[in-house]
Amino acid sequence: MSRRGETTGETSRASAPTRANVTDQAKRKTIIHVVYLIAALDITWMFLQFSVTPYLARKLGFDTLWLGYLQTMVGVIQLVGGPMFGRFADIFGARAALSLACSGTVVFFLLLAVAESPAMLFIHKLPTVFMHVLPASQMVVADLSEPEKRADALSKLGLCFGVGMIAGSTLGGHLNTRYGETFTASFGAVGSAFSLLLVLKFIPKTTKTQAPTTNTDSGNKSKSVFNLGEITRLMKFPGVKRTFVVKIVAGLPTGIFQVMFSIIAMDFFKLQPEQNGYLMAYFGIASMVVQGGVIGRLTARYSENSLLLLSIGVSSLVGLAQAYMQNVFQFSLIVIPMVFSLSLFNVLTDSMLTKSVPSSDTGTMMGLCASVQSLLRTVGPTAGGFLYVNYGLSSIGLMQFVVNIAVFVHLLQRHLKKTDVQKE
Repeated sequence: MSRRGETTGETSRASAPTRANVTDQAKRKTIIHVVYLIAALDITWMFLQFSVTPYLARKLGFDTLWLGYLQTMVGVIQLVGGPMFGRFADIFGARAALSLACSGTVVFFLLLAVAESPAMLFIHKLPTVFMHVLPASQMVVADLSEPEKRADALSKLGLCFGVGMIAGSTLGGHLNTRYGETFTASFGAVGSAFSLLLVLKFIPKTTKTQAPTTNTDSGNKSKSVFNLGEITRLMKFPGVKRTFVVKIVAGLPTGIFQVMFSIIAMDFFKLQPEQNGYLMAYFGIASMVVQGGVIGRLTARYSENSLLLLSIGVSSLVGLAQAYMQNVFQFSLIVIPMVFSLSLFNVLTDSMLTKSVPSSDTGTMMGLCASVQSLLRTVGPTAGGFLYVNYGLSSIGLMQFVVNIAVFVHLLQRHLKKTDVQKE
């Protein structure tokens, strides 16, 4: 009888961890799915404001260069805020980080709704220092996903990006055309408040699975959010600095085209807000197909280094095509390879960087990744405005072609050298 009881006890003890693991996995999946929803909503509100700001700026007398200055201001603010926000997320947890980001978005839209002067249009950009919902979402997904499945999990956030792009562009175009900029901005504020409620209801305080195990770790956790040493030390991990340089250099020309696109749509393609909304929705569909059905399969079959080469090679050809396009139809043909190369490049570099650092630093790393995008948005509008005004749209495409070809050749040489060393 006692033996049977011991056997039963052993069985229950053995099955308890299994049940706990299953429960833990189920909770992780639920949290990740909610994070996907929050990210999709945030992208929706972001693209909704893209249907407001350029046209409101034109009404207030902004020309192409001043629109560039406005975008540059956002880039500078988020360049400073990104790493700090990532550090904040690592110290205070996912719920606090996402709550701060969503609250900043609410204030952003409220200020946009009352913007009736050029000064107010600049002031309404100040809350963007906190608006890092996507990096915070990437941190949560990186924390809760297995390393071998991380690229696929992060690519699903790209799928959310596509959904948000379609919904936000279409909705923003319709609302702005029918009800004006103030109503559209107010709608964005209400939507952002709903995102905040989702965060408070479903996101746990922390998603870190790696607890501090040493006094040094504990000391690090108590340090200030503004500790630059704790942020920059991540660059010392193997492969991080090189990947960051590639992310910046290869991403700069594409970033310039992205930040200039609203101006290109108005001046070069002569699109109205509703037409621009439809074009952005097409972008979103392409992004959904690529990131939802292509990237995951590629990352499961091929190495990250090989796919990184592919993304940069395709991006160089996209730049060449952009240099010679003349109308919206030609641009619509370029969209598919452009979305493919851009999505694959961002997912791979983010995945490679988060794998290079401990789990306790994924928030800071995603903040640094966001700061790269902010750097591109800082340099992009000024550089893009100068190139566009003085040399035309083709100059941006040609620059992308030359820069990406140079990076491709450099990485290919490194890849071939590694292959030769391994054979020896």
